[in-house]
Amino acid sequence: MKHTFTLFSLKLIIVLAAAFAIHLFILSVNSLPLFDDKIVLAYIVNAVLAITIFGFLFKMKEKYKDQLGFLFLGGSLLKFLVFFIVFYPFYKIDGNISKLEFAAFFVPYLLSLVLETFSLAKWLNKME
Repeated sequence: MKHTFTLFSLKLIIVLAAAFAIHLFILSVNSLPLFDDKIVLAYIVNAVLAITIFGFLFKMKEKYKDQLGFLFLGGSLLKFLVFFIVFYPFYKIDGNISKLEFAAFFVPYLLSLVLETFSLAKWLNKME
């Protein structure tokens, strides 16, 4: 079963690395600054949080099998807290959050969330 955690981590890193490359390509094609809006930090933080949350859920699967959904929601809450503590103040300095700032954080957030959700659902179905 440890294979599940390793496979998830590898998939997540590959997906986020590909998305990061595409994200930078789109920015460069449109002659926009590549590394503004804490984009590197956003991808790294989302990857670390997703792997940490998935690992925590994986570790707690036997003891809290019936509460894993609530623990997953708690992990999502943690991600939003990190957003509001680390990224939101920086993005809100000029009074508004631009589309580029929004995309810098929420593209990796959404990709991580989707992969986490599908991996967790697949994993939970195997447990039953």
